[in-house]
Amino acid sequence: MANAPTKPTTVKKESSSASGLFATLTIPLCIVVTICIYAFILADPSHYKGGDVEHGEPSDPFGIIHRGGVLVPLVMGYVLMVIVFSIERFIVIGKASGTASIDAFVRKIQGFLTAGNIDAASAECDKQKGSVANVIKSGLKKYREMELETTLDVDQKTLAIQKDIEEATALEMPMLEQNLTIIATLVSIGTLTGLLGTVIGMIKAFAELAGTGANTSALSAAISEALVNTALGISTSALSIVMYNVFTSKIDSLTYAIDETGFSIVQTFAASHKNK
Repeated sequence: MANAPTKPTTVKKESSSASGLFATLTIPLCIVVTICIYAFILADPSHYKGGDVEHGEPSDPFGIIHRGGVLVPLVMGYVLMVIVFSIERFIVIGKASGTASIDAFVRKIQGFLTAGNIDAASAECDKQKGSVANVIKSGLKKYREMELETTLDVDQKTLAIQKDIEEATALEMPMLEQNLTIIATLVSIGTLTGLLGTVIGMIKAFAELAGTGANTSALSAAISEALVNTALGISTSALSIVMYNVFTSKIDSLTYAIDETGFSIVQTFAASHKNK
């Protein structure tokens, strides 16, 4: 019995390692993809009037974005990272929720607990699957173990069930929160990189103004570079903030469902065994 937790702990470590490997590969791959887009798609002469990439005016949004300069593929890479990691989080959190509505699942479990039907509640966890169901099933298993335990009093048994649910939750939560730090980091990095591009563009603009006087074409190109980086940086930060808040809200909902059902398990055990 002492070695029982080894398997789930190992599974969670493997899951965490896989998620870490995903992040390690995704970040450079996104940068490579956006560099290729910048070099081979945005830099195509068809996006400039007269086909002159160096001195011609952009003829469409692709050319305008390309005119943003060397930091553009980096900021575009940030946007692509937010999209990729958001898709990955949607998949992981969706699996953690299980096959049916969390609210409906919690209501079913509470109904079975009220009726004292622990086996039916455990079977419902098997049907639901996902992180929430795993935690609840662990608590129900401990519930059965404590019913057979004869050396502890009711309070000690109740505490043991509560502790088991907390430990199971602690194993599941890191998987749900994995890679959220990357999305949160992109909120700041996107803005700062866009600001850096803006500063570089403004330096070029003032250099052109000081060196050649009223060279409208060069001046507008430098200002365009500044504004494009600003727009991309703000867009990255805005998207990152929205996705981060969406995922934290989903995780909070799952955590609340676990806490609510776990409390019901503990209270049911305490109520049904208080006179024993």
